[in-house]
Amino acid sequence: MKRILIILSIVLIANLFADKVSMEIVKKRKGIPNVYINIISKDAKQIAGHIKKMIKRDLLISSHFLNKEINYKIAFEATPNFKTLQREKIDLYVNLQINKKFKNGLSLRMRLYDTNANELVARNSFDVQNKTKYPFLSHKIAILINRLYNAPPIDWMDRYVIFAKYNKAKNSSIVISDYTLTYQKTIIKGGLNIFPKWANKYQSSFYYTKFFDGTPVLMKKNIYTGKNEKIVSSQGMLVCSDVSADGNRLVLTMAPNSQPDIYIYDIKAKTKKRITNYSGIDVGGSFVENDSKIVFVSNRLRHPNIFSKKIGSKAVRRLVFHSRNNSAVTTYKNYIAYSSKESNTAYGTYAFNIYLISTTNSFISRLTTKGVNQFPRFSNDGESLLFIKKYKNRSYVGISRLNYNKSYTFPLKSGKLQSIDW
Repeated sequence: MKRILIILSIVLIANLFADKVSMEIVKKRKGIPNVYINIISKDAKQIAGHIKKMIKRDLLISSHFLNKEINYKIAFEATPNFKTLQREKIDLYVNLQINKKFKNGLSLRMRLYDTNANELVARNSFDVQNKTKYPFLSHKIAILINRLYNAPPIDWMDRYVIFAKYNKAKNSSIVISDYTLTYQKTIIKGGLNIFPKWANKYQSSFYYTKFFDGTPVLMKKNIYTGKNEKIVSSQGMLVCSDVSADGNRLVLTMAPNSQPDIYIYDIKAKTKKRITNYSGIDVGGSFVENDSKIVFVSNRLRHPNIFSKKIGSKAVRRLVFHSRNNSAVTTYKNYIAYSSKESNTAYGTYAFNIYLISTTNSFISRLTTKGVNQFPRFSNDGESLLFIKKYKNRSYVGISRLNYNKSYTFPLKSGKLQSIDW
């Protein structure tokens, strides 16, 4: 078959050690490449197995690779027999060596071979100071393999997910995790803490709502310094549902006079501007179209539906024309994802499914099929969608790969998910 030569220039980020190499992947046949992962460890065998399993899952979820197991192992420094791997139809051979480091850390070395080109194409080293963060080692390996292959980015795998979960009545904690919920660290606990929202693209701080003597207060927490500051308070309700691209403006739902409306809060000026003024309920606002409009949920039709409004304009536009309960909206550029209630006798008396639409055309697509699927959140590149799934009395985090029509779920071991962001 025709050979396709792909020349990749690799720019490696500062916290990785790697050779500056150029990679040539020569595909001898069409289709998704087969990857075989071999991992070697003398003093961390159990966690090595977890890392291999997670890398394989990451590559599967990427939709850019197929995993294949064969009975072939070599020493880390050895060169593989390319003819053997070619007979087994292995396109990429990944050799990993993992060792314990310092008191509680891990060190991982990687060698990546292109079996069709008969060459070593990348060498890298990765470290974590705490072995509980091994999922991020796995995600970094998968991201690097994907990047070397010049496939569409999956960098979102290396980002933190932040969520609030109910522990008991009037008590909820805020947790950061990887997208599979394998790594988890509680950041806020004690009392009622809900609706976390990342404050910036660097994920160094987040906003959340905390109740003090029954009054909701918007707080901002830095996950590295521990600084925790009050931003604004309001009677009734107070939720930060979106942050502008520059991080300077917040979309808030506030009800100072028992009427929920959408406000924009200026962080630097410490001023708020009321965007909606409706006698019913307007909640859950999100910026859209370069932060020039707000998409929000309103009961203007006597049931929850999705509307948009240009900032500074009085006109309101209806965006969704099906179901009598459309809620929990999120946006990316001119795309909108929302949760819609539907009757579904196969899965109980009702179900919530997530739909994807555009503000510029009539495109619509249903992304989920069963259970209660709510609180959608776009990845930072808009390629994937995170959401909360409730199914058979359990909470899950769901990932929908928008360009591949595939979804995956990861269970929460304890508690119930209240809200989520990434």
